[in-house]
Amino acid sequence: MARAGLNVVVLERGQYPGAKNVQGAVLYTKMLADILPEFWKDTHSPTERYITEQRVGIMSEDSCIQVGFRSQRWVSEPHNCYTIIRVIFDKWYAKKAEEAGVQIFCGTTVSEVLKKNGRVCGIKTSEGDELLADVVIACDGVNSMLAQQVGLIDEWKSGEVALGVKEILELPREKIQDRFCLDGNEGVTMEMFGSITKGMIGYAFLYTNKETLSFGVGCKLSHFQKTGIKPYDLLEYAKSHPSVRRMIAGAKPLEYSAHLIPEGGYKSLPPLYSDGFLIAGDAAQMVNPTHREGSNMAMTAGLFAGETVIEAKKKGDFSAETLSAYQKKLNKSFIMADLIEHKDVEDKVEQNMDLITFYPEMACKAAYQYFTVDGRSKHEIQKAMIRGLRKQRSIIQLIRDAFALKKAF
Repeated sequence: MARAGLNVVVLERGQYPGAKNVQGAVLYTKMLADILPEFWKDTHSPTERYITEQRVGIMSEDSCIQVGFRSQRWVSEPHNCYTIIRVIFDKWYAKKAEEAGVQIFCGTTVSEVLKKNGRVCGIKTSEGDELLADVVIACDGVNSMLAQQVGLIDEWKSGEVALGVKEILELPREKIQDRFCLDGNEGVTMEMFGSITKGMIGYAFLYTNKETLSFGVGCKLSHFQKTGIKPYDLLEYAKSHPSVRRMIAGAKPLEYSAHLIPEGGYKSLPPLYSDGFLIAGDAAQMVNPTHREGSNMAMTAGLFAGETVIEAKKKGDFSAETLSAYQKKLNKSFIMADLIEHKDVEDKVEQNMDLITFYPEMACKAAYQYFTVDGRSKHEIQKAMIRGLRKQRSIIQLIRDAFALKKAF
């Protein structure tokens, strides 16, 4: 919008850009490059490591089945994705916006949406200052007070959000290089499922930065409420798993943070526009938890919102009818396609929690037997594995669970 000559103001609640933002954090190249082409060539680019390997761990109490993919093609620019630290990245990103002509006011809390003749026409701050605008774009996070005031959303239910807790762990660069088999600024991501979340829907993650590790765990808020498990206790439990403990050994905690994450997806998606108003990112439930994607959706939605406002400015019309072009852009993009594709995943898993409790445990037990050499023939071991499974699940139940897994994903 600023590049197109519009007068653009960003109101940031934190004392500086990034002060209030929490993320894993993995940044996907394509979505940022659509806004800042070839950003990776900036000598001050705040990326930590480019990811060349992605791992998934299926956990039991004492074991881990690890599956991973490493590609030399991810070594070449433009890289697929990077790890970032939001406080550092957001300051750099905000500076890029200012260079384009955006005015950024930090330490400013928006308390009220202003309306005239039924349409949004600006905002009021907690200090009582008013700022008039043709369009207000709400990107104020998972509990969007602005969208609630406009009437586009109600307060989210506990089953529509997750609670994530995270630590930044300091570890010397040479140890990270050696421990994760990395060259240069290569990086690794790992997501862990199964016993590590104590029977709750969610997962743990570990991402490599230059001289730190980002480790965290997130689960549905409704499951935290149901089990009574404290988020920090779950984080410590996850860190104590034998496979995790070895990866973070010797690391020093530098920072602890917690954050609500929208998980309602397509089924919780609110109306995204009204007269003089648009909503994007976490505020609009634009998160695909199955693939740990959220910031990329927010960036693309922000891009579409900006394009829509530019078009509205040319028309001199900021009505809901004109701003509905934003919805049409989203409908043609990966955002809506992915949200629709994965809209039933959590519901299906919640209907059959064995998918994240019983089966990871059985998979680890089966792997233990399969790789243990104890004098039995491989045929005997395979029969024992099948007998162990059949004792706890009938053929019919196994078929039902297989169909449930297929429907979920």
